[in-house]
Amino acid sequence: MNKLRVGVIGVGYLGKFHAEKYARMDGVELAGVVDINQTQAGRIAEKFSTTPYAAYQDLFGKVDAVSVAVPTSEHYAVSRDFLEHDVDVLIEKPMTTTLEDADRLIDIAETRGLIIQVGHLERFNPAVVAVREFIKKPMFIESHRLGIFTPRCTDVSVVLDLMIHDIDLILNFVGSYVRQVHAAGISVVSNHVDIANARLEFENGGVANVTASRISTRNERKIRLFQKEGYISVDFANREITVIGKNGNTTESPIPGMGINRLCFTQADALDDELKSFIACVKKRQAPEVNGPVGRNALKVALTIMDQIHKTNRSVAGQGYAS
Repeated sequence: MNKLRVGVIGVGYLGKFHAEKYARMDGVELAGVVDINQTQAGRIAEKFSTTPYAAYQDLFGKVDAVSVAVPTSEHYAVSRDFLEHDVDVLIEKPMTTTLEDADRLIDIAETRGLIIQVGHLERFNPAVVAVREFIKKPMFIESHRLGIFTPRCTDVSVVLDLMIHDIDLILNFVGSYVRQVHAAGISVVSNHVDIANARLEFENGGVANVTASRISTRNERKIRLFQKEGYISVDFANREITVIGKNGNTTESPIPGMGINRLCFTQADALDDELKSFIACVKKRQAPEVNGPVGRNALKVALTIMDQIHKTNRSVAGQGYAS
């Protein structure tokens, strides 16, 4: 059976890991890597025994699928061109910078019968996969995604860079439309919003309070979900789940009548699972879990949050400061 020919567009911090996973994957041929930094492209190509290219157009006709790991502002153009050459695409999050561009990509893929998967990596975190069996109807959610500053990914706001992970998960967990958004955020060290908080109110009455920062003194990726007769905490970084509910060890529980279950998943590779899922969908011609419309939904909420932040900041700036 012929191997699936795959390419990676952009082999910087994240893309190089895509190349590594594909190079070691059964049934896959890493047909080439692309980067405008030809030294980097050459280094990665040599390491994984493939061909380096300076222009992504050089891969047309040589690949069946690609990972698009270029800067966010280039997601649309690169993905569009591959789709128009009948190549399936995995697009790193956020899918695009505008809903209009996301809709265009979805339309092209649907018209041509192609696959779009959006790289919401946390969907493949083993703790997230496992926690689904405990989630019933969360009505209050609190998430914190904090990171130490790095110049990488500052071409977009922290909402599109980090918070969008939690937005995607929360939409999936709640299963209801967002009714209203309240948000605040500021730029501290970059030209975009570096720290933000949003309150999402859902049509089913649920509420989520979401915070993201890339100027923290520590790294933290946690979400807490409260539902009838239960509380669930997920530590993404350590891949741990704490569940307080009817069943569990009642001697450790601080809540009367409820027990604690703690689960840890240390042996797992979310990126490898994500890419294998993409390849399986390409081979079987089936829609991925995080398809184009799902990626668009998370983008829509993220852009609504950013719109609220900009409106608030303009209003405050217009009022000036009290003396």
